[in-house]
Amino acid sequence: MATYTQILYHIVYGTKDHQGTLDLECHDNLCRYTAGILRNKNCVVYKVGGYVDHLHILTSLHPSLALADLIKDVKLGTSEWIKTDKVFLCFSGWQNGYGAFTNPVRHSFCSFHKKISQTHSIGNLYT
Repeated sequence: MATYTQILYHIVYGTKDHQGTLDLECHDNLCRYTAGILRNKNCVVYKVGGYVDHLHILTSLHPSLALADLIKDVKLGTSEWIKTDKVFLCFSGWQNGYGAFTNPVRHSFCSFHKKISQTHSIGNLYT
């Protein structure tokens, strides 16, 4: 029997001390890079977005992955990219910890879009 899961995670984590170091001019590149890391881990990425001090991710995990390990890998990968390519000059790292929430699939999409659009005036959310 094959393994089948349908668990959507809404993951949120911020910059160290919630400093607004993720300039909106380069934020789209960060979202795309984050989505690429997730895809390389065989996750299904629905949306990545956020604001100057945090990211939101809507994704489902490959059944072989542990959530904490995935988030650690995403934070390490994006930190290395940010520092190597000097994308956000004032970036000093990600906060310790994260928030992760699950909801029914239909509710997750509606909830994600509503929350993001109400709290942030950003452009597109990347998939």
